[in-house]
Amino acid sequence: MGSRTYEWAQVDVFAEGPLQGNMLAIFPDARGLSDAEMQQLARETNLSETTFILPGDPAEQRERGVRVRIFTVDEEFPFAGHPTLGTAAWLWANHSALRGADEIRLHLNVGTIPVRFQTPSHNEHGVFGEMRQRKPDFGMEPDAAALARACGLQVADLDTALPPQVVSTGLPFCILPLASLDALARLRLDANAMAEALPGPHGRVYALARQSGDTWRARMPFNGSDDPATGSAAGCAISYLVHRGAVQSEEKVVISQGIEVHRPSCLHVRASRSGDGLTDVFVGGRTIPVAAGRFTLP
Repeated sequence: MGSRTYEWAQVDVFAEGPLQGNMLAIFPDARGLSDAEMQQLARETNLSETTFILPGDPAEQRERGVRVRIFTVDEEFPFAGHPTLGTAAWLWANHSALRGADEIRLHLNVGTIPVRFQTPSHNEHGVFGEMRQRKPDFGMEPDAAALARACGLQVADLDTALPPQVVSTGLPFCILPLASLDALARLRLDANAMAEALPGPHGRVYALARQSGDTWRARMPFNGSDDPATGSAAGCAISYLVHRGAVQSEEKVVISQGIEVHRPSCLHVRASRSGDGLTDVFVGGRTIPVAAGRFTLP
């Protein structure tokens, strides 16, 4: 019987040290895999996301970036933050032509996303990269009381100066600022109530509260637990905070996430105001390699 072998790697993204951050599975050469097989492999790895690199024509890669597809265990995503950063970091460390490049561009379903890298010092774990996300779209403002109930909170737990709003830099999230870290810790999502409070394709809730100074804490309920680090939501969050005046234009902010699921993550974010809009939405963090192997398929 014939068989096909596919190399596989795993990295921790937005991690300050090994075995922290958000885990990502990467297939460096997914040529020959069908859409259904990619979905099956994403279920097999059973991580938040799995990426599939599709090497192509060098000229096209220079123009549009390296083709990459992103899958959760349930579906394909047009864009997600930690898969984008982690896949670009894997290419930075391993790709024959892109190894050590200052910038690597990925061609995702949402379009081309550039990721820039800092040269690590000899004693650093992994590599620090920063992705530039799309210009944000500001959407609906859901009913605050309904959102509070869906999160197991009271209206008094919400930050009254910062109303909830759906924002997208490629993937929509409802940004939900809370009044305290205590409220953030008590958040318990009721999926049925949330479907009523946030109907249709308006994304998931990304709740956050100021911790101190330029540091915020965040949670993103996901698949019955918490996502350790959500780079796409972090881009939406900094866009929202600058748009609402809670953070200054170009101010560097750190979002801490994943504490509740024992996967501490550190997301470095900033955004610039330009006239009445926002540009230059950046989300950065460290990627650390942790595993490698291969899958064999019929």
